Amino acid sequence: MTHQERVFSGVQPTGNLHLGNYLGAITKFVALQESHECLYCVVDLHAITVWQDPKELAGNIREVTAAFIASGIDPKKQIIFNQSQVSGHAELAWVLNCVARMGWLNRMTQFKEKAGKHKENASVGLFTYPNLMAADILLYHATHVPVGEDQKQHLELARDIAQKFNVDFAETIKEAGFEEGIFFPQPEPLIQGPATRVMSLRDGSKKMSKSDPSEMSRITMTDDADTIAKKIRKAKTDPDALPSETDGLTDRPEANNLVGIYAALKGVSKEEVLKDHGGAQFSAFKPALAELAVEKVSPIADEMKKLLNEPAELDAILKDGANRAQTIADPIMKKTKEIVGFIG
Repeated sequence: MTHQERVFSGVQPTGNLHLGNYLGAITKFVALQESHECLYCVVDLHAITVWQDPKELAGNIREVTAAFIASGIDPKKQIIFNQSQVSGHAELAWVLNCVARMGWLNRMTQFKEKAGKHKENASVGLFTYPNLMAADILLYHATHVPVGEDQKQHLELARDIAQKFNVDFAETIKEAGFEEGIFFPQPEPLIQGPATRVMSLRDGSKKMSKSDPSEMSRITMTDDADTIAKKIRKAKTDPDALPSETDGLTDRPEANNLVGIYAALKGVSKEEVLKDHGGAQFSAFKPALAELAVEKVSPIADEMKKLLNEPAELDAILKDGANRAQTIADPIMKKTKEIVGFIG
């Protein structure tokens, strides 16, 4: 049996989707649907590894769904769903908890960063988060996963878990009809072009984040045109003109960030941006960036607002997506149980 190419991508519903989420992930998802069979998942089980207000969580799940659709993902052609509606994610995560090793999880740098000094107070879910991520991918026999820098280590772990499962259960995997002894394919990272790392508009050395106390640090996907323009106008810069070569952006984090945002929104390289704008002062460059950002983000914001006004419609899209995801997941989960030795 061979495994067909399939892409799995997940976005956490933690509210206030911003330009960093859009340029770093969602635009890539839109491009992928042209070439691959894709599952776009709102990973709500992952979200609750840190406490979420239940009423806000429901709204945030719909917001990510609306962002997917407003950005151009077609829910009829591709599968958009939320993780908790397909029970196989949690079921397979348990099986993989029993395959993965404590030592592997102890090496995960993201847990150390998120738990910080309060490791003992972190939820068990936050610690085993990478096993659930592995289950998300392996449940669909996904072959490719678009990942940013911060998730590369988790994908490596998913590959290790897939390999260990295949080795641990080699005999029953062959008996189940997988002659080569490979039940879970090892997912490959899908790196599409240079990763767009969008930094804070108030501090070019920090990632754009919803947890930043300043609203002015980020452009959210529901900002209207005036707000977008105002945030770019007030973005932190330095007093020098823009350089004509990218080397000149070194040690100028704010300039580098704004040029990078312009390049990503326009779909060109930083070199091309500097060819057109090198030598310009920020007083001339910021209005051009604001105009471009408004042109690209405003229509998405408007469409998201429309979609969010029809929650029942979004819920129906998620339900339909979950049913279609379940159709793929169920036979794989059934085989997993058979391979492990469960009855029924």
